[in-house]
Amino acid sequence: MTVDHHDLVHEFPEYKERIHQLKMDNAHFAKLFEEYNDLTNKIEVLENNEVPVADESLEDLKKQRLTLKDELYAMLTA
Repeated sequence: MTVDHHDLVHEFPEYKERIHQLKMDNAHFAKLFEEYNDLTNKIEVLENNEVPVADESLEDLKKQRLTLKDELYAMLTA
């Protein structure tokens, strides 16, 4: 099964420089960015390795990632 990579720069390539700037200058953004990456990696490992996991658990992880993505996007566009 092929899984798309969902790192933030891949999701928002037009904000690549802004992402880098905020990671350096904004501790809150950097923390959320790290949490987003951790969740993305966890989801990708589960999906790529076809690890048995309850659908609800995987959906919860994806919802958490989406919430973080929304918050990060709001900071990028502020």
